Amino acid sequence: MGNRLADAMSPYLRAHAENPVDWHAWGEAAFDEARARDVPVLISIGYATCHWCHVMARESFSDPALALALNDRYVAIKVDREEHPDVDATYMAAASAFTRELGWPLTVFATPEGRAFYAGTYFPPQPTRGLPSFRQVLAAVDEAWRERRIEIDQTATAVAEALAETSAARTAGDLPSADTLHEAVARLADDEDRVHGGFGGAPKFPVGPVLRFLASSPGDGRALALRTMRLMGASPLRDPVDGGFFRYATRVDWSEPHYERMLTDNAQLLSASIELTRAFPADAAPEAIARGVMRFLADTMQLPGGGFASAQDSESIIDGARHEGGYYHADVETRRALEPPALDEKVLTGWNGLAIGALSRAAVVLGDTTSLASAERAARFLLEHHVRPDRLVRASRDAQVSSSRATLEDSGMLASGLLELALATGEVGYAVAARSLIDAALAAADEADSGNDGVAPLPFRAPGGADPVLAARGLALDDDPGEGAMPSGVSACAHAVWTLWLLGAGDRYRVAAEAAMRRVAGAALARPIAFGSTLRLMARYVAPAVQLVTVVPDGAGTTDIGAGATARLVRATRGHEASVTAIVTESQARAFATAGFELFDARGLVQGQAAAYRCTEFVCALPFVDARGLEALASVEGGDASEG
Repeated sequence: MGNRLADAMSPYLRAHAENPVDWHAWGEAAFDEARARDVPVLISIGYATCHWCHVMARESFSDPALALALNDRYVAIKVDREEHPDVDATYMAAASAFTRELGWPLTVFATPEGRAFYAGTYFPPQPTRGLPSFRQVLAAVDEAWRERRIEIDQTATAVAEALAETSAARTAGDLPSADTLHEAVARLADDEDRVHGGFGGAPKFPVGPVLRFLASSPGDGRALALRTMRLMGASPLRDPVDGGFFRYATRVDWSEPHYERMLTDNAQLLSASIELTRAFPADAAPEAIARGVMRFLADTMQLPGGGFASAQDSESIIDGARHEGGYYHADVETRRALEPPALDEKVLTGWNGLAIGALSRAAVVLGDTTSLASAERAARFLLEHHVRPDRLVRASRDAQVSSSRATLEDSGMLASGLLELALATGEVGYAVAARSLIDAALAAADEADSGNDGVAPLPFRAPGGADPVLAARGLALDDDPGEGAMPSGVSACAHAVWTLWLLGAGDRYRVAAEAAMRRVAGAALARPIAFGSTLRLMARYVAPAVQLVTVVPDGAGTTDIGAGATARLVRATRGHEASVTAIVTESQARAFATAGFELFDARGLVQGQAAAYRCTEFVCALPFVDARGLEALASVEGGDASEG
């Protein structure tokens, strides 16, 4: 038996390298072997910081006797869901035909053609609480494979056909109005836990996309977001020592969390708390939460090379034994003697884009140079190692690059993050790189077959196409616009194109954003808890398109601004509510204009003084050189624009 996982990029796969199970990595070789041996395929999907994945690995995949039976009767594939999100999405959708208890580890049994015919999640080593043991499941599937093959083939075909129909289904709707968005806020408020904060019962997740939507929705939406963030920030879901949030809680009061910490959750909660900091400057809680998450991202999650790790494990070694959450139960002094939980050190392009965007926005609102430096380090790493002339890289670890295809979320999230960084630094190169990523996604959609159902396709596609193993078997799904714990690739790209339009990159970007909203509007308004990022884009769409560009003298700086009239104008700009805000030097404004961002045309100093240009859909008022004029305008309008 060869050790095929020892050199894998994924820490999750490498953690299984010494198992007695003869694991394959995801690829054609495993299916070729299954076809040659005429045995089913076991596809085990998880990720490095998944607690129950660790448990099943210890209980079952490390058992030599069980591994012997598994190796004899199956071909086993181990998949990191974060490295291959499209593979995970396909088999998670297939698993929903067999169980309502979806999650990880995901355990799927498939034909050599890759078609699922049975699935579950965690299976214990012994039968318990109505669950069969994993050994029993293996024996039952093997018996069915040998004795009821026709039934298995029929089930596999039916599931594959259902997936194809679901993938082709499209829910279109009208472009949103302010009233429909108010209704979405009201529906979310109806599901609010008024005692503990958040939505629904246990298990309870922070639902970052929804909080970002609410935080950018004036009135009732922001008040709901503020209540939720305060309660979560003071709950066991957040580590009071380093400020990071855990993934979810098993109880309704946010207690007994699952202690893994995800880059995605913390980046989005930082974005939401920063927006609340700007909207409620007199409330200390949002800023305190934001600064805690900023510290966690920079001190714990950022790797020496500059990129951010995807997650931190829930388990640590204490007194020679594994302990879930034990590190976090310890106080500051005790922690100094403990080894912290391990990081999943793979750098994911899209997830890093979320962190870059959040830290960049924090730098603008708080004037924080540390968070801006952290965002720039990550961006430089990605632009050097992940953005390549021939393709966008999905994941890497150290110098090792994954062969997995970059997904639409990678294009959209990185582009959105780079645009935020461009606005925070005034460096046009980040905006140009973002535009290139989006242009590639638009071009890929133009080249794709739109189908014959008479409904316009989504305006974006992953430039590299679908996972080739899935595509070869007809199992690749369309990009899913639905959202849960983070934005979809569709909504991430749509936010980026909307920002590009606001910056004056061209009307085709506005058209693409509107097309994306039309395609998803019906589903988003019907199920707001599952489409927070899409609703946030819709809020940007219905609000007046306010564009604010403040130009300062070269050498004045846009972050470390000191005192004086220029500093006051920059601070007023930071606090002003607008659809897009840029603080640039005079030479940076010229660079943006030269690069094709027309919002910056003819934006310069006024008689040598810093000047703020406030525009509504490119129609601009006379520039302000005195901060008091901009502040007075904000107080008169009362905050009618939505920050993106």
